[in-house]
Amino acid sequence: MRIILVGPPGCGKGTQAKLLSKRMKIEHIGTGDLLREAIRNETSVGRRAKPYVEVGNLVPDELVNDLVSERFQRDDRPKGFILDGYPRTLMQAKNLDTVLSSHSLPLTAVVLLDVCDTEIVKRVTGRWSCPKLGCKATFHTLSNPSKVPRICDDCQTVMVQREDDHVETVKSRLTVYHKDTVPLLPYYEQHNLLNKIHGTGEIEEIYQSMVNALRI
Repeated sequence: MRIILVGPPGCGKGTQAKLLSKRMKIEHIGTGDLLREAIRNETSVGRRAKPYVEVGNLVPDELVNDLVSERFQRDDRPKGFILDGYPRTLMQAKNLDTVLSSHSLPLTAVVLLDVCDTEIVKRVTGRWSCPKLGCKATFHTLSNPSKVPRICDDCQTVMVQREDDHVETVKSRLTVYHKDTVPLLPYYEQHNLLNKIHGTGEIEEIYQSMVNALRI
């Protein structure tokens, strides 16, 4: 199977992609992992992308497209895979179509993990983690609260919140998602690939919904 997982930031794409990859024994392709590997191996794309990563800027569409293309040009290109975090834009989706078509690897399905913005903000902004080396415990104010607010249960260190988990950052990322990624949905719907899954609930419940939709 060749699957794309789509959904807002914090909807659980990474978690579900790992489950599908492990249980279906197909490769989980995350653009973040590809980027780190390309930089580490000093590939052509890795060298071009490194300056953006070093200063914390987003890597341009063209470089991300080249990164994915580079992966499928290798002799060990996967025949089955789960793409998580790509494509994010219509331009990227059309580039992916071209890349996969050139290797006779048509998509099987696109799965949307549908979670409303209010739930995403609640889910993401409730995350806190312990900054102490050797601990790094994580908690959530609603689903897994620490005994004392913002104090780590394991080592009593004052916990911190990642920049990505601040309310303003989450809302900004959601704005980008609605502007750039939501237009992918009608595109894949036109190609009879889109499967919409309710993305709230227990991890195993969501996974089973995906399995049912994909008829695995």
